[in-house]
Amino acid sequence: MNIQEYFTRISYNETPNNTDLQTLTAIFQHHIRAIPFENLSMHCGESIELNLQSTYDKIVRKNRGGWCMESNHLLFWALQELGYDVCILGGNSYEPADGAYTAEINHILLKVVIKGSPYIVDAGFGGAYQTWQPLMLISGKDQPQTPGIFRFMEDNGIWYFEKVKRKHYIPEENLPATIPEQNVPATDTPEQGNIRKIYTFTLEPRDINDFQEINTYLQVSPDNILQKKSICCLQTTEGLYALVGLTFTEMKYDYKDNMDLVKITTLTDEDVEKILKEKFSIVLENKLVPINIRGLPPNLVDKMSY
Repeated sequence: MNIQEYFTRISYNETPNNTDLQTLTAIFQHHIRAIPFENLSMHCGESIELNLQSTYDKIVRKNRGGWCMESNHLLFWALQELGYDVCILGGNSYEPADGAYTAEINHILLKVVIKGSPYIVDAGFGGAYQTWQPLMLISGKDQPQTPGIFRFMEDNGIWYFEKVKRKHYIPEENLPATIPEQNVPATDTPEQGNIRKIYTFTLEPRDINDFQEINTYLQVSPDNILQKKSICCLQTTEGLYALVGLTFTEMKYDYKDNMDLVKITTLTDEDVEKILKEKFSIVLENKLVPINIRGLPPNLVDKMSY
């Protein structure tokens, strides 16, 4: 494994000389705009191995993406190589359908300390709840970014991560005859108002081996959403691209009047390979079986968190 090869993969052309916030932000933004959140392996008959060498080979050398346990693990390695004070934390994702956080830890995030100040860095949530900059670990403070306003709330050592949602503008000519709710990113629900709960976490340091069981479970359990939807999502300079099954969504943040522009296209099987190559720079080795089972909670990108 080589840090320069990783930099080439994320199109980062600078020579980092300092372990400062500016450098961290630049590397982070290159990472999320080059490495998609995706679970395509499990829909191509491939297994996902949770070890650094396998993750490095898949993402850096094969030009693939991965879910949080892969993407954030790779970023953890890179930041360690650069000399950052970084550790892995474990999160419990919020399940909108259940109105509760998961009982098990199912999400990796990173804590980076710079000059005594802690920041949360998470390159693996995906979708509309992916941050674009490191967040100060401070309770109750609104932290505006291009995707929206994020904040942490702390209670007895448990940190709650949430986002203020925007409404969506979908041009009338872009509307399919019927829009399945689960294909519209981050749809509002009356129960949640304009606040979207994302996950909870504690500051207990974790090791990648703590996630081996959930990594295996998500690949074999027929009930989790990652089995029921093939997902590929990438942040852009203006918003994001998301491919779920045969539905391709383009989002532009803060398009007008504090609304995000959403364009939805239904693809054919033949279109999927082309979109993966053109929008995500992914060429799969094995045949993808696109899947998007209906009747799931109304979230295209809410669930991109494992």
